[in-house]
Amino acid sequence: MNKITLIGNLTHDPETRSTSSGVTVTTFTIAVNRRFAQGGEKVTDFFRINAWRQLGETCSRYLSKGRKVAVIGELQARTYEAKDGTTRMSLDVSADEVEFLTPRSADDGASTYSSGTKPSAHPDDLDGFMDVQSDDIPF
Repeated sequence: MNKITLIGNLTHDPETRSTSSGVTVTTFTIAVNRRFAQGGEKVTDFFRINAWRQLGETCSRYLSKGRKVAVIGELQARTYEAKDGTTRMSLDVSADEVEFLTPRSADDGASTYSSGTKPSAHPDDLDGFMDVQSDDIPF
């Protein structure tokens, strides 16, 4: 089985293009921090994500640099010839699912909530989680 799950932040705005047959593909890169530091320093991996068709159009419309996403997809190896004539290999992720984790109303990293509640900590300090009051839970 070839399945990868990643959670990270976009390193730049998504780029959308169409194939010669008119299929839309949106490409973006996410930075994923490793769970454990190596030698006292955090290690970050960068993954190139390809979202096709309607998923790609949705990603292009709502994602931008710095937004946090969860991506589930397949890892694909591709080879290409570099400008110097050498053959190189690249690992890309073909997205099956993309979940937007940054709140829609968040601007410039400052989180605002439509319910009127104030977060107890800055969103970066919560590592992808948000503070939920017990009154907000419907059960």
